[in-house]
Amino acid sequence: MRYQSNIAIGDFPLISVAFGPDAETGQHRGRAAGIIAVGDIAVGLIAVGPIAAGLIAVGALSVGVVCVGGFAVGLVACAGLAVGGVAVGGAAVGLESLGGLAIGPHPQGGLPIVWPSS
Repeated sequence: MRYQSNIAIGDFPLISVAFGPDAETGQHRGRAAGIIAVGDIAVGLIAVGPIAAGLIAVGALSVGVVCVGGFAVGLVACAGLAVGGVAVGGAAVGLESLGGLAIGPHPQGGLPIVWPSS
């Protein structure tokens, strides 16, 4: 499934959707790139998909400024395993961390580990 809106900002479409393989381009996974990107691999200001990268990223593996997912790396990360400035999750590593296992200078949670230690 592929869709790109006709509206674009610069070279990026406003909405890009891509799921599954594409015989025409030889892609094994849908790669969506746009302001709003939804797909197997999504890159955009708002990105949603199993692998997502963007200002706001939601996915199993997400990277960006504000991230939500199974494994998230970002300024603000909320995930099963969260790494970032502010990290919240089952295991959280960050400047401010909250989780079952919290690692960082100011950890809070079930098992807080101060790192780096003074």
